[in-house]
Amino acid sequence: MQITPDTVALVTGGAQGLGNTTARRLVKAGAKVVLVDLPGDAGEQAAQAINEEHGASADAPMALFAGADVRDEEQVAAAVARAAELGTLRIAVNCAGVATPGKILGRKGVLPLEKYKTVIDINLVGTFNVLRLAAEAMAANEPVEDERGQGDRGVIVNTASVAAYDGQIGQAAYASSKGAIASLTLPAARDLAASQIRVMTIAPGVMETPMMAGMPGDVKETLEALVPHPARLGKPEEYAALVEHIVANPLLNGEVIRLDGALRMPPK
Repeated sequence: MQITPDTVALVTGGAQGLGNTTARRLVKAGAKVVLVDLPGDAGEQAAQAINEEHGASADAPMALFAGADVRDEEQVAAAVARAAELGTLRIAVNCAGVATPGKILGRKGVLPLEKYKTVIDINLVGTFNVLRLAAEAMAANEPVEDERGQGDRGVIVNTASVAAYDGQIGQAAYASSKGAIASLTLPAARDLAASQIRVMTIAPGVMETPMMAGMPGDVKETLEALVPHPARLGKPEEYAALVEHIVANPLLNGEVIRLDGALRMPPK
């Protein structure tokens, strides 16, 4: 799908990390963005930074911030509605998520059910909530037609993880949530095909994100050594570049793409 000056992308987790880098990439490609993240100064500052970077005025912004918990139907619906202030919502990228660790049976006993539910609710239910409400808005769009008279009304990109396939010790909740997102991809694409909306998922490996930045240097070196080639952490820019390509390539639909340098995670 071609990005036009009227194209709006909604990006969850947009205040930092993969989401923020993706939003910046899409703005550079010509889209406008709605950054969705938990209410707070970080999201406002992220939107302001994009606007300043592109010389956008308050009357004609390139980025808006919408504070929302992805699990909340009304808050996400309000974020989707904000896209109309900038143009037509045609892209949604789900980057919001948590990676709370916890063994099923550990030194402190059994994994609390509420802890498991929280990870599932944010990562899986939150992703589905954004997907369904963004799709509802996109279905009313005129399609951006290609040379054969076909085209997209919208593209939705979800974020899984290599943990969906190679879940490690202590990742029961996280791997469950990301595995479900991977499994959601094909039926969602099939459901939305009649509305000319594509659905794809990216499963990143170990990436240079704010969460990773807090880890000791020896931990990063160990993780880098696990990656066959290139033997390093993935860059958020590489995730963002893949999102941009997915948007542009009309035949990419209903698939999960591992972005991991051939990494296969060991048990621990």
